[in-house]
Formats: sequence, C-alpha cells, structure tokens
Amino acid sequence: MNLPRSIAARRALGLAPALITVAIFMVLPMLILLVFSFLEADPYGGVEPRFSVEAYIQLLYEIDFDDALVFNPIYLGIIWRSIFLALVATVGCLILGFPVAYFITRQDPRMQNLMLYLITLPFWTNQLVRVYSWILILAKDGVIEQPLKAVGILDGSLGMMYSNGAIAIGLVYSYLPLMVLPIYASLEKLDFRLIEAAHDLYADRMKVMREIITPLAMPGIIAGCILVFVPSLGAFIAPDLLGGGKKLMLGSLIHLQFASSRNWPFGSAIAICLLMLVMVALMVQARSAAKRRAMEAGR
Repeated sequence: MNLPRSIAARRALGLAPALITVAIFMVLPMLILLVFSFLEADPYGGVEPRFSVEAYIQLLYEIDFDDALVFNPIYLGIIWRSIFLALVATVGCLILGFPVAYFITRQDPRMQNLMLYLITLPFWTNQLVRVYSWILILAKDGVIEQPLKAVGILDGSLGMMYSNGAIAIGLVYSYLPLMVLPIYASLEKLDFRLIEAAHDLYADRMKVMREIITPLAMPGIIAGCILVFVPSLGAFIAPDLLGGGKKLMLGSLIHLQFASSRNWPFGSAIAICLLMLVMVALMVQARSAAKRRAMEAGR
C-alpha cells in the first residue's frame, strides 16, 4: 500500500536521527576499518595512502629472508582459539542459564522481579573488576587452592591461571546474564497447563522438556546464544587478564596491532575478519529463524 507523501515524509523525518546516529557511529567506523585494511602500514603508526593487500596476506603468510611467502598458521590458530572458546562459553552459558531462567519463571511475580534484579546486578559494576576477581580465585594459592592445601588434598598447584580454561570461565561469568534474560523472556510466555497436560498423558520429565519446553524456548535460546557468542568472539578483558597474554584471542590481537605493533592495516584486517565471523553467525540465526517460521506456518 502506497502511503501519502506527507505521511512518508514525516516517517522519514522521524527516523532520520536514528539513521544518522547509526551511520556516524556504526557504518562509518566500519568503512574506515575496511579502507585502512587495504592501505600500507606506516612504521610510526597510522597508514600510508597506498593500496595494498599485505594485511590480508599476513593473516596466512609471512615473508621469508628471500622475500618468498611462507605459510604461517599462527594467526589461524588464534582465530580457531577465539571461535572455540566463544563456542565453549556459549554452551556453558546455555547449560547454566537455561535451568536458571526456567526456575525464575516458576516463581511468583515478586520473586521473579527480585531474581531478575540479581541477574542484572553484575552489570552495575565494571567488567574489569569482575574479571579481575577471578584472578584471586584461580591464581596459585588463591581461593580454590588454599583450602585444598589446608586439608592435604593438594600439594602443588592446579595451574588454572593463564589457560584456555580460565578464559572460558571468565567469558561464561561475564556473559551468563545475556543468556538468562532472553530465555526467561521466551519461557515467561509458556502456558504451564501444557506441561500439566503432558504429565496427565504419562509423559516423563525428559520428554516434556524435549517436546514442549525446549521448542517453545527456542527463540530465546537462539537469541541468547547469539548475544553470548558475538561478544565472546571479540572479547579482550578476559583473555588479557586470565590468559596472561599467552592465550591470545582476536580482541587481544587487534588491540596489540593498534597499541603496540602500530600496524593499523593488519589490525583493521583482523577486525574485518571478526566482523565477517559475526555476520556469518547472524546469517545462520536468521536462516534458522526463517525455517522455524516456515515450519510453524505450514502446520
């Protein structure tokens, strides 16, 4: 249906501030990164205005003494570690967040509000402080090791710090609320009479969870997985503090290129690759949502 020009003009005028904000603070920085990734690096920082694809070549190859390209898997390993730890954090948040969200929905409204307040309470403090607290917990002779040594269970050290496991714990702790809240939003709409009817038809708990609760909570599960996976993929604070600089992820690598190495084109190229990974994740989510709507429409 074609709208009158006056109505269309008013809508465009109303959307203009939001569109301008998105263009300035989201689209423009991405375009700058894209342009920088195809320029030459200035040895003193910044870029030289000459076209080059060296930054993307550096992701896979390094220049040998005779100026020959030699395959270098170091950065591929960092990309793989980032994807793996982001997936581990997503699965961990899902395993912990789903029961919490379901438990909250079974409480009375006043208790639900209190629990949601407690879930969001960590976001009221700085993430740096929250992640740094895990150093005190996981470090040698820390909160975990001292009681074990006191009772004679442990002699040496568990070596939990500066490992992939420590980074995964930090990511799960940081982004767990982002999994709980979307799942709660989906489960809140659940008609619990369906569960009672399933039990009346002799369905056990596992079948009720598999056939009723999980499918109805799937929109929240997918949204929560995206909200956890995307920031985990580009996380910087948890890998830097809990990994000790030994277990780099994409966020840490980008920071090093802009801050220490002063290789802005290479840092921009890594940021573009990270953006591509995020776009792939969002495309997968969009396709799964479209298939789910098509299946629901066909029923």
